[in-house]
Amino acid sequence: MAKSNNTNKEMSFLNHLEELRWLLVRSTGFILGGGVIAFIFSDFIFNKVIFAPKSKDFVTYQFFCRIAQKFNLDQSFCSQDLPFEIQNRTMDGQFSVLIWTCISAGFIIAVPFILWEIWKFISPALYQKEKKYAKVFIVISSLLFFLGVVFGYYVITPLSINFLANLEVSNIVKNQIDINSYIGLVKTTSIACGLVFELPIIIYFLSVMDLVSPQFLREYRKYAIVLILIVAAIITPPDVISQIIVSIPLLILYEVSIYISKFVQRGKKLDTNKNTNLTKTE
Repeated sequence: MAKSNNTNKEMSFLNHLEELRWLLVRSTGFILGGGVIAFIFSDFIFNKVIFAPKSKDFVTYQFFCRIAQKFNLDQSFCSQDLPFEIQNRTMDGQFSVLIWTCISAGFIIAVPFILWEIWKFISPALYQKEKKYAKVFIVISSLLFFLGVVFGYYVITPLSINFLANLEVSNIVKNQIDINSYIGLVKTTSIACGLVFELPIIIYFLSVMDLVSPQFLREYRKYAIVLILIVAAIITPPDVISQIIVSIPLLILYEVSIYISKFVQRGKKLDTNKNTNLTKTE
């Protein structure tokens, strides 16, 4: 049970709710602050970041084009242009896109601060030795999130855009994509990958709470591998190399999570043995 910072008494349910409320308030403030920064640099964010995957000069397309040419694979990445246009269909469409994009960028910027707030909220329920890992938790969690965002933006997003842009049910249909649909794909994919890359951290806390074990993760490894390969096959062109490039980071994360769960379980066994020995000694 979490304890108050000012007293040694256990916090009541209402005190927990109050702490949670302030966590949400401060986190919202950090997101809005990051949104203001994003608004200042909105021209760069839209022209150089969000709309960059629409151009065939994008680094990912060039990379996959060179691989396709080298190994004589599907060369859809080598085409000159993506067959779609981006349109705004409502009067307030661009204003709405500007605001929500800045808020989304603000969330990405604020992630380290939000993680710090989450750590402060859960740390009273942890053992003293676990509280010492606050800086490690913030650094590793933030790094994993930003790596996930980069992976989502430079790998998953362009692969998805390329696949969906070149998919046609009939040559009669022309792709005129709404701006909300396009930007929603970029934002959702990037942020979702950032959250997925937090898997080792999530497994750590689930293992601490005895909700997950390395045996459980090993038992369901084959299902996880199949799911990862299916997702990779859907979003990539029909060649093995592209699917492997997408699958490898996710498979590595899953394997790392198994070792993290094993590490937590081993530490808990050592603590149990120490307590048992101390009890016998007394």
